[in-house]
Amino acid sequence: MTARTLIPRKVLFGNPTRAMAKLSPDGRYLSYAAPVEGVLNIWVAPSDDLSAAKPITQERVRNVRFYEWAYTSRHILYMQDANGDENWHVLSTDVESGETRDLTPITGVNAQLSNVSHLFPEEVLIGLNDRNEQLHDLHRVNILTGERALVQENPGFAGMLADESFAVRLAFLPNLDGSLSVQQPNGSGGWREWATIPHEDSQTTSPYAFSTDGNTLYLADSRGRNTSALFAVDMQSGAQTLLAEDARADLSKGLMHPTENRPQAAGFYYDRLRWQVLDPDLAEDFAYLETVSAGELDILSRTQDDSQWLVAYLLDDAPVRYYRYDRATKQAHFLFTNRPEIEGLPLSKMHPVVIPTRDNLSLVSYLTLPNGSDSKHSGRPDSPLPMVLFVHGGPWARDVWGYNPFHQLMADRGYAVLSVNYRGSTGFGKAFINAADGEWAGKMHDDLLDAVEWAIGQGITTRSQVAIMGGSYGGYATLVGLTFTPEVFACGVDIVGPSNLVTLLESVPPYWRPMLNLMRKRIGDESTPEGRAFLESRSPLTRTEQIRRPLLIAQGANDPRVKQAESDQIVSAMQAKGIPVTYTLYPDEGHGFAREVNWLSFMALSEAFLAAHLEGEYEPFGDDLANSSVQVISGAEGVPGLREALSN
Repeated sequence: MTARTLIPRKVLFGNPTRAMAKLSPDGRYLSYAAPVEGVLNIWVAPSDDLSAAKPITQERVRNVRFYEWAYTSRHILYMQDANGDENWHVLSTDVESGETRDLTPITGVNAQLSNVSHLFPEEVLIGLNDRNEQLHDLHRVNILTGERALVQENPGFAGMLADESFAVRLAFLPNLDGSLSVQQPNGSGGWREWATIPHEDSQTTSPYAFSTDGNTLYLADSRGRNTSALFAVDMQSGAQTLLAEDARADLSKGLMHPTENRPQAAGFYYDRLRWQVLDPDLAEDFAYLETVSAGELDILSRTQDDSQWLVAYLLDDAPVRYYRYDRATKQAHFLFTNRPEIEGLPLSKMHPVVIPTRDNLSLVSYLTLPNGSDSKHSGRPDSPLPMVLFVHGGPWARDVWGYNPFHQLMADRGYAVLSVNYRGSTGFGKAFINAADGEWAGKMHDDLLDAVEWAIGQGITTRSQVAIMGGSYGGYATLVGLTFTPEVFACGVDIVGPSNLVTLLESVPPYWRPMLNLMRKRIGDESTPEGRAFLESRSPLTRTEQIRRPLLIAQGANDPRVKQAESDQIVSAMQAKGIPVTYTLYPDEGHGFAREVNWLSFMALSEAFLAAHLEGEYEPFGDDLANSSVQVISGAEGVPGLREALSN
């Protein structure tokens, strides 16, 4: 290690100082998530006096990661599970009395917060799978008393959509061919088909919301086109009107009127987020807000009278900047940043790049280089660097531009970092998503290999200096990289990645089973002999003997999506063949890490592991291992200093 001062892990991966800021519907309060003894809780302050902020939730173990205001403007609704099991509870905290009520006090149930409505400020719509673990029935729940009333029993739908009056208007029935039948109530207690979403449109077409009067449905629709556009559908006549579209990108965001629930702006994300203003009344607001700060503009919340907005600006090499915007005066007032501790640090720029594939697709990707390695500011290093290929999960998700702690940490340690939106990633039209059907460990992996070849050809890295790392599907891609193409990568880091596609599909959470036919169409069918043979041929577990490069694995013991058995079985197979592997287990985590102490410990292990094989720098473990729940099941010798740290 050199004498250069590294950016501490905790600065990049620790909990933010403030995040997830929102205004209450009446504008009296401003809320945000901030730590209390190392755990993110919700704080509330008068909107004109942030110095009076105080924590109003009392979580002591796991961060609050999702919350919103009820229309009482007095209650915060948030969700919490236990140790990553994703059996979510919906809780309500009174910001004035401090009392917290569990609105779903049922053990082993996955609750879903479905709707809040200004028409019923003291009630919420919640989905519960307590009657049938595969199906969520919809209930109206009183925030003040916890009283619950059934709105709609689920006869077998994958999901249901209610309007602002809490009336169920549409439901989604998966078909064997991967299509979706959109059903609507027939008025006599049954259902009739309203529309069909073909399989090829199933990831890019979905009802968005109903207008408050219930007469108009806003729909993201790719049928008859490639990218999903925003349409308004008259529920009486069926007439469909195009509101916004982008030839390169799917609908990504919609800004809805706070009381009429109609879209006023639409966001489309190709390489960067771009807004289309639909309502002329907002044109001046957007024009002004685009001048307030650098970065991508996001509108986080609006008061019910629309007089105050809370907006944020996202940057790649600086913290998120929050402002309160007064529409009457057309003035934005700076509030705070989410991570003031990174202000002024030598962070790295993130460069959007488009990488061609061997079959002529375009992969929107993001490249980050170590600060100072690009003296010409060309987006290419002066000389080749070791590189980490960081693969996103999903796979039906995407990488975006902005501050990314993985990119910043790895770049600070001396690596180029490349994140690739391989085929199957969302946001780039249905043809791009459908090109991934049946291509796990096939063309999806070819895309990653093409990105590596591109980086080598651009002088970003060399053939012997590329690591692969990722979580969930990204963990699977890591295992594929080391088993299907064992000479390409110098090492791999797998976080909760499946090793066997058959057992992955056989063990999905029960409430995913209504969507299993869609997953089979995308991945493969474990229910037939031919399908099982195909899935096994695309499973890293069946190629374990091919692994020649070092591997670090992390698994959450309570993961309901990628069970612990997925990591256990490949580790056992490697050990049976005498292949070394470092396997870490977190008994209080699920699908990834929610606790700050566990993030810090695993990133400590990861940067030491990568340094051993890519010759980068790393920060010593310090107390990060001791403070976490990590259990090193095997292979401590695979991470420099780990055996000694454990013995101490």
